[in-house]
Amino acid sequence: MLKPILKYATPTLIIAGLWLISFEFWPENVDKFSKCRSSPFNGVAEPIGGPFTLINQKGIMVTDADVITEPSLIYFGYTFCPDVCPLDAVRNTEVVDILAQTGKSLTPIFISIDPQRDTPEVMSEYSKWLHPKMIALTGSQEQVKAASKAYGTYYKLHSDEDKEFYLIDHSTMSYLVFPEHGFVEFFRRDQSAKKVAEKAACFIKNS
Repeated sequence: MLKPILKYATPTLIIAGLWLISFEFWPENVDKFSKCRSSPFNGVAEPIGGPFTLINQKGIMVTDADVITEPSLIYFGYTFCPDVCPLDAVRNTEVVDILAQTGKSLTPIFISIDPQRDTPEVMSEYSKWLHPKMIALTGSQEQVKAASKAYGTYYKLHSDEDKEFYLIDHSTMSYLVFPEHGFVEFFRRDQSAKKVAEKAACFIKNS
């Protein structure tokens, strides 16, 4: 009785297996950026990125769709940061310039995690110092928290004792995002501008 069952079950299982394999490797399911990534799944388990509403350096309320109009490199920091933020932000602007030399366009975006001090006026001066293409964003505490949560970033005030010169602990990843694909990759701060530009160029080429 078992042999007749296996006789018909085997071809069925083979067909089902082939269908699953074809679905897995069907063009719509193939990751077009696979050869650009550091790892198959970017090393993250949860989705990164999403909609946000913030205020730009001109004092205008904007959404993610307003500012992410081309490949962009997003960084969360604050202007009073003594060393890490300026170094990271400058690295990201160097990436923009390296890519521009090869005809590729990238927008650097700096999102403040310190809306209390980082007013639109402060962000305007900061963005001018960093790069002509820099988009600097701030907002209410709630808006900043929502944007930070969307990208899975971390920040926390050192102490609230000093109302003027407080420091903020924060994560330091930079996020490569596309208007049509959303988040595609993140970069650590120890990666050079040249290395980040090479990786970003791969994503742009394959987008």
